[in-house]
Amino acid sequence: MNVTDGHGVVDDANPPFRFRLRTPIEIVDTDLGGIVYYGRYSVLADRGVVAYRRHLGIPALGVDGHYFVVRRMEVDYLSPARFEEAVDVWVRTPEIGRTSHVNEVAINDAETGQPRCRLRVVLVGVAGYEVSRPTRVPEDLAARLRAFEDGTGGG
Repeated sequence: MNVTDGHGVVDDANPPFRFRLRTPIEIVDTDLGGIVYYGRYSVLADRGVVAYRRHLGIPALGVDGHYFVVRRMEVDYLSPARFEEAVDVWVRTPEIGRTSHVNEVAINDAETGQPRCRLRVVLVGVAGYEVSRPTRVPEDLAARLRAFEDGTGGG
């Protein structure tokens, strides 16, 4: 099983996605039958999103005064992943709003490319975790995300 070091890579093999993290399916991700438990797909997605942020030099929890909280998550379960398989977690940011941004995640079988799951996550920035007042997306954060997504920077 060929997996990345947890940092992911820039990869243009699955447009419009440009970032991929290869990760194994561990026993903790599965039910008694060795199939990925539905609730674990969000954990796999989070691994990819954190690696994407790390690659772009964005702190995992957000930047000072604009910490990321999940506002909404949509999940489409397409086919089962199994224990000891590797999956590719593809991440992109197709939308950036005034106080939020969207991450789209595609989880595919690493060997065959077969789609396993698709997620769309709306994240809102807040001033702090104890104060949930939304804050404007910092322009440097938005610029970094846009530059990576349009291929002009960040990797």
